Amino acid sequence: MSVQPRSTRPSGRHLLRSSSLATEIVRDAGVGAGDLVVDVGAGSGMLTRALLAAGARVRAIEPDRTHARRLRRACPEAEVVEADARFVHWPREPFRVVANLPFALAADLCRSLLDDPHVPLVAADLIVEWDFAAKRARLWPSTAQTVVWSAWYELAVVRRLPPAVVAPRPSVAGAVLRARRRAVPLVAASDAERFERFVRDGFRRDRHACELDPHAWAVRFGSYRARR
Repeated sequence: MSVQPRSTRPSGRHLLRSSSLATEIVRDAGVGAGDLVVDVGAGSGMLTRALLAAGARVRAIEPDRTHARRLRRACPEAEVVEADARFVHWPREPFRVVANLPFALAADLCRSLLDDPHVPLVAADLIVEWDFAAKRARLWPSTAQTVVWSAWYELAVVRRLPPAVVAPRPSVAGAVLRARRRAVPLVAASDAERFERFVRDGFRRDRHACELDPHAWAVRFGSYRARR
């Protein structure tokens, strides 16, 4: 894994307080023995330990030197990468992500994971702010970003997390946002850049664009491609 220099600790970090909750999140994610799983912003290692207990091969990305040092001692079976996740290259083999994302970086990290369907991401279960998760998972009114990601991933909010389950306690609730790669994509991966341009242009031009769900956008794109 190639990385750029380590950055300062990201803002908006809220670490899980409960090992039992971490175990439930990993169980609900369907992590199996031998799965390669990336824990982004591993922090104190709550999810890292739960993933190891499930038999996963774990790559824990942690930008803070103190946390990274403690993780190496507490979880010697994990590969601990001391880096800012915004500047790492994702694995080249199929992988999962189970992570408690820094709230302030959630949008950037989700774009890094979900924008390019050639990234071999199988599934991601991500702790993010409730409003962010709800916006990304809703079918209507749609957003251009959700339509693009939904061409290759099924998005859903699978758990609501009250503020008290993390520390420091945030002013808003959290959620687990799940992205599961579709068995049959709505749009071919080879058309990813063209589809994104088509969708974003449509949202700029048509005030009713938000009334279409991802399936309708895929059909509209298919008709557009057929005319070209």
